[in-house]
Amino acid sequence: MYLARGASDAPGAWLWALGAILLYALISFGLDYRSRARRGSRHPARDALHDLKDREEPQSPREHFVSRLIMLAGGGATGLVAYTTSGVPRIVAVTSTAIVAVTVWAYYDHRTDTAASRGR
Repeated sequence: MYLARGASDAPGAWLWALGAILLYALISFGLDYRSRARRGSRHPARDALHDLKDREEPQSPREHFVSRLIMLAGGGATGLVAYTTSGVPRIVAVTSTAIVAVTVWAYYDHRTDTAASRGR
């Protein structure tokens, strides 16, 4: 009898996914903190943390599509690198590919954030 399973039997797959989400949040926070501090915010860390959990105005449909396309392309590239390598080079290559992909994704989302939420 065959049992339906998730995409991976390895428990480490969940840690990779959680790591990518945490990396996205950390990079988004860092970009927002930097821009708030440059604009002279009295509490840049608090404002940046508030922006992570509360995006008042969503992206336009085009920007949302491009953001998801970047996310999927980064995930695909990371998966392709994991598939084509093995051993220690796999860990290094997958980690560096994931960091680059998440950084590009967070930067795009930061740059396309609406002017209304930037002005707070």
